[in-house]
Amino acid sequence: MMKIKAVIVEDSRLARNELKELIKEHEEIEIIGEAENVDDGFELITGTNPDLLFLDINMPEKDGFELLGMLDVVPVTVFTTAYDEYAIKSFEYNALDYLLKPISPKRFADAVNKVKEKISSDEAKEYTREKHNENSQIFIKDGEKCWLVKIGDISLFEIVGNYTRVYFEDNNPLIYKSLNQIELRLPEDCFFRANRQQIINIKHIKTVVPWFNGKFKLTLMSGAEVEISRRQSYSFKERLSI
Repeated sequence: MMKIKAVIVEDSRLARNELKELIKEHEEIEIIGEAENVDDGFELITGTNPDLLFLDINMPEKDGFELLGMLDVVPVTVFTTAYDEYAIKSFEYNALDYLLKPISPKRFADAVNKVKEKISSDEAKEYTREKHNENSQIFIKDGEKCWLVKIGDISLFEIVGNYTRVYFEDNNPLIYKSLNQIELRLPEDCFFRANRQQIINIKHIKTVVPWFNGKFKLTLMSGAEVEISRRQSYSFKERLSI
């Protein structure tokens, strides 16, 4: 039987106990810890690397969305809350599911089935939490907008002052992390440092043309154009067997 390591981050003891009662009916889920606030939840998640996170949204001091923003790698996440006003917003984060309290056993079972399908799919793709790969999720917040983004869906990282702009689908938010910090966690089979300012996802390359002084110019599937620096061009040719 598939064993799914799960943690609960929820400020209400009653709500945590209700979740644990629901989980008892699903032997495949193993609760490995619980926390009543965001800071404790962060320590718990980074220390145990769970597969699944049951996350309350509305908590004192810091909310559930802020917790996701603190994590380098986000577990499969199921939001739990008593406030249905968060429903639409939570799906903007690409949460796997959203459970409105009080949670019915039937609704919980539906969420568990989604979790099992998701984790089975990820395991088939050699999903690990030790290091980002193209199936890992990262949390991005820019102003009032937030996303849970799969690494493989990101086409380009680009320095903008003290920030880094992240390009995926039709979005390009800014995050307060340096390009060097980001590069250390990216899967090398997907990403390449094109120049001092940009990192590209080589699986998103549409065209490659020789450019001036031994450089290359790329067009990504998004339409963005990127120049491979002269210093990086040799490594780039080896990567693409040009």
